[in-house]
Amino acid sequence: MKAALFATTSLLALALTQANAADLPGRGPAEAPAPVFASAPAFTWTGFYAGLNAGYGFGHFTKGGDALFGKANGGMIGGVLGYNQQFGAAVFGLEGDWDYTGVKGARSLPGPVLTYSRLTNLMTLRARAGYTFDNTLLFVAGGYAGGAIRSALTDAALPPGGQSFNSRNWSNGFAVGAGVEYAVSKNISAKAEYLYTGLAAKPIFAAPRLSDNGLSASQLRAGVNYHF
Repeated sequence: MKAALFATTSLLALALTQANAADLPGRGPAEAPAPVFASAPAFTWTGFYAGLNAGYGFGHFTKGGDALFGKANGGMIGGVLGYNQQFGAAVFGLEGDWDYTGVKGARSLPGPVLTYSRLTNLMTLRARAGYTFDNTLLFVAGGYAGGAIRSALTDAALPPGGQSFNSRNWSNGFAVGAGVEYAVSKNISAKAEYLYTGLAAKPIFAAPRLSDNGLSASQLRAGVNYHF
């Protein structure tokens, strides 16, 4: 009798447990974790870079050269190497460039005398300082400038049949400027800048010495740099 009562009680308890379990909401599949998006690393100007630039130069020859050759203007193209170091929003660096140029002046004087002078090469080595926001860098620069100036004079009145005088000088001077550079991608930036160069006057046509000649010129340049 007791055994039968115990068995009956156990069956009732089991039935109630199963019924309660059936009433509970079932567990669905586990929810997938929310995706985690890693923010892109901030662009940095720190590092070495190399690039190409092209532009236009205009100005005048100095000392006696302005009377002989007049105004100077022409195009230029060249390359650049540099290094930047960024500290917060401040950027400091050193940049060197070399340009092959067609900046020249020519005149026809009474006699008849034909004159010609050209800045054939221009190089600069400049310190840069700038301020960056987002991917844009505003900068100023200044330092050394040097250039090769070739001059020529032909006097048709001198016998026999006219005579020509030629002179080639390397002139030292300074360069100052400012510009803006924009990082298009992690490795590529584009820039536009204004540069003023003053090259010291040197004697030309030593036999006979007719004049001194230097160059004061502005350059408007655009370029593309690759950052390593």
